[in-house]
Amino acid sequence: MTGYALRRLGGALIVLFLLSVLVYLLFYVAPGDPARLACGPRCNAEQIRQVQDQLGLNEPLLTQYLHFLQGVVSGRDYSTGTGVLHCHAPCFGLSYQNDQPVTELLSARLPVTASLALGAMVLWLLLGVGTGLLSALRRGGTTERVLTVLTLTGTATPVFITGLLLLMIFCAYLQWLPFPTYVPLTEDPEQWAWNLLLPWTALALLESAKYARLTRSATLETLAEDHIRTFRAYGVRERTVIGRHALRGALPPVIALNAVDLGAMFGGAMLTETLFGLPGIGQLLVHSVRSVDLPVVVGAVLAIGAAVVLAGAVADVLYALADRRVTLT
Repeated sequence: MTGYALRRLGGALIVLFLLSVLVYLLFYVAPGDPARLACGPRCNAEQIRQVQDQLGLNEPLLTQYLHFLQGVVSGRDYSTGTGVLHCHAPCFGLSYQNDQPVTELLSARLPVTASLALGAMVLWLLLGVGTGLLSALRRGGTTERVLTVLTLTGTATPVFITGLLLLMIFCAYLQWLPFPTYVPLTEDPEQWAWNLLLPWTALALLESAKYARLTRSATLETLAEDHIRTFRAYGVRERTVIGRHALRGALPPVIALNAVDLGAMFGGAMLTETLFGLPGIGQLLVHSVRSVDLPVVVGAVLAIGAAVVLAGAVADVLYALADRRVTLT
């Protein structure tokens, strides 16, 4: 298992390297002058040349990328005209808007996005796996039909509609919950949870639908296997058959999908963050795209890509642990 995990980690590092090349070429080689964007619309030709010298944009493309990669691995020094600013690793550059290191901007937003993604994940797994398991065990009955309708409704409803309805009902009309504002977990855990309850619910209602369908189909497939019929023939309790054997066989696809969704949520929750006013990485990415702040866009895209790739590598390991039939190659 250790060798298998190391191979998956090595594969993830190769994918991250290729992703960094693609993202760098896409944003820095695309039409447009990064020096003009960094300097601003009122800069003259001399000022733009100074910015090119400070950012190293007048060097060959390969040299520029190697400096960028060096900054990600070990940090990088930037000339400010009056001195030198050291950007600690992983360094994605300095923001064009405020000259702050991109890593600092991402680090300030990471707790918000992580809180949103992890809390929503717990809810969508509880709702999705529980609903899918109940639907499989009540196959053909009224319970399954009702749960199927609810699942299809959750899949078809966009998150911004669900979020707006939750805000209108629980914040404006019933006034049971405050309008969401992010409170750090370390300051007040109770307020942290109360303020994130509606965003968690909006995401969970959308995501849990596909987990319910996946769990239902995987559970029905596992229940039809020979070893399940053998356990029942030997008189093993139904609760043990379902909980220890059938559910375990149905979990591997759920684990794989959940890892990918969790990684993607670090950037895919931008609509939810914008709707509920949460200052996360997704909202930062939206603002950076609007202001054409290339270093922040590149840093955010690479951070989100790293989350997805590493989550996929972890999913492979968890998949192998959950399903012994997986060949560790």
